[in-house]
Amino acid sequence: MPPFDVPEGDPFGPHNLPYGVFSLPGTAERTVGVRLGDHVLDAGAAAHALGSPYASLLARPTLNPLLAAGRTAWSDVRRALTAWVTVPSHRETLEPLFHPLSSVTLHLPFEVADYVDFYASENHARNVGQIFRPDAADSLTPNWKHLPIGYHGRSGTVFVSGTDVVRPSGQRKGPADAAPVFGPSVRLDIEAEVGFVVGVPSAPGSTVALGDFREHVFGLCLLNDWSARDVQAWEYVPLGPFLGKSFATSVSAWITPLDALDEARVAPPARTHELLPYLDDTDGEHDGPGGYDLRISVAVNGHVVSEPPFSTMYWTAAQQLAHMTVNGASLRTGDLYGSGTVSGPGERERGSLLELTWNGRDALELPDGKRTFLEDGDVVTLSAWAPGPDGIRVGLGEVTGRVVGRAE
Repeated sequence: MPPFDVPEGDPFGPHNLPYGVFSLPGTAERTVGVRLGDHVLDAGAAAHALGSPYASLLARPTLNPLLAAGRTAWSDVRRALTAWVTVPSHRETLEPLFHPLSSVTLHLPFEVADYVDFYASENHARNVGQIFRPDAADSLTPNWKHLPIGYHGRSGTVFVSGTDVVRPSGQRKGPADAAPVFGPSVRLDIEAEVGFVVGVPSAPGSTVALGDFREHVFGLCLLNDWSARDVQAWEYVPLGPFLGKSFATSVSAWITPLDALDEARVAPPARTHELLPYLDDTDGEHDGPGGYDLRISVAVNGHVVSEPPFSTMYWTAAQQLAHMTVNGASLRTGDLYGSGTVSGPGERERGSLLELTWNGRDALELPDGKRTFLEDGDVVTLSAWAPGPDGIRVGLGEVTGRVVGRAE
């Protein structure tokens, strides 16, 4: 099918236009691309051919120059792209600049500066609390409703979708073990998350207010924060996640601009505790509702095991950004921060195997056998969509990864 003839209702139609980076067969040269249906447009070449003033931002091997250009440039480029792929007079010029997705190689779309991961789903936090602290009076920690809990991860191990995930090794010690042992993780897990990509930096010592979220954050993508639960359980007291998380984080090859998701904005869950002023979003004066209605699916070896709803997340991306900078920590172009595991209230809405199997107690029944945690060869795929204009879905680029054993 010709690239312009996208079927009506295609989730990657001209209402979406996510950004990525691709290369053609036989070349190592990378360039910014924009997805339309099952094709990718060479955005830099298109901008040059049509005399766009933004050609210098798009004819690059990474999205970082566009990210750094700011909200006005983001909006201008998006309007131009929409016109380029919808106005018939551009067809003859642009047709040769489209490439079938099946013929290109997709790369990590931006250079990751810093990586932070949060813990923003109340359902997930309560499930984890009930699993590991079953006798506690409250499954949430005392600080959970007062601030978005997070930790700093490792940007160098953020990988693009499709990259194999090598099973990590580390120390682990079960409750009945006399001493720790070393070896490959036997409780390898996933976490279905949404990642937010920072464009405009901030100065050290400054803060980013709730209302400035869209001035700094360019877009979002699906994110899988792979987790070695046995390594994590032994190491995390008293300083938190470390080797159990730092070996791999997978992100989509496509970054969906926030401007494509205006129809998906929703109010977050009702606040049950009074918030400090820098986190208080209850007055509705912070550039619209802070939540996003994203419908996520988690599949293991092609079999859907969960459908976590992002609309249930207690802490919003704007609150996370405000908290991340409230101490004066600066933002950099290419910063990535994850929402934390997305889990809904239902058993089929949990975003990790830890919850789905209740820490290995209840095995999942898959067509190819039972699972508590991941086995070598397992392929995990996250996909999602959001409500768009006139009832059309906005597709998010999927995240997939195959678990492979460590070579001895």
